[in-house]
Amino acid sequence: MIKDMTIQAFLDGLASKTSTPGGGGAAAVSGAMGAALISMVANFTIGKKGHEDVEQECKEILAKSEKLRSELTDAIKDDVDVFDRVMASYGMPKETDEEKSVRVTEIQAALKAATDVPLECARLCREVINLSQPIADKGNNNVISDAGVAVLAGYAGLRSAALNVYINIGGIKDKEFADDRRQKLEILLTDMDVLKEEIYELVKSKL
Repeated sequence: MIKDMTIQAFLDGLASKTSTPGGGGAAAVSGAMGAALISMVANFTIGKKGHEDVEQECKEILAKSEKLRSELTDAIKDDVDVFDRVMASYGMPKETDEEKSVRVTEIQAALKAATDVPLECARLCREVINLSQPIADKGNNNVISDAGVAVLAGYAGLRSAALNVYINIGGIKDKEFADDRRQKLEILLTDMDVLKEEIYELVKSKL
């Protein structure tokens, strides 16, 4: 499983001539790191003296961040699987008209799947950004800088996943599908640059 790779092995894979893991997997890893850092700040807040009034909220944040971390970790494999499907579809035989037709149909289906996977990753990364706000506001100040890193990692994952949506949409002939997914992505991106900066400045004000 790709999620069980060492950091070095994953980076070596990114740097190699192989197509996977690639930018989509890196986007998911960025989001997962953001979620993990939210969990870290929550764990350093729960049960700590002086933070009793926010303990329950931090427990709820922790449950959400751990769920996001798990989902984004799974998204790393999803990205590899869907990219492999796209590459396999382009490698299908195309000698006869029937083969050409089957190949085109599979390419389009694979590209749609390859659009939806990073779109879901973008949605999860948006949730990481949103969740980093309350932990930056309520978290233990001794580790509050990690909340800032969390929002930046989530934002990097969001914008990176967006690029993978855009590149796959470009090859889709179904205009209705392409327009729908592009609109959904634009909604996910709305105001996230502003929110990211607000959370970053909130964290910075506490240092």
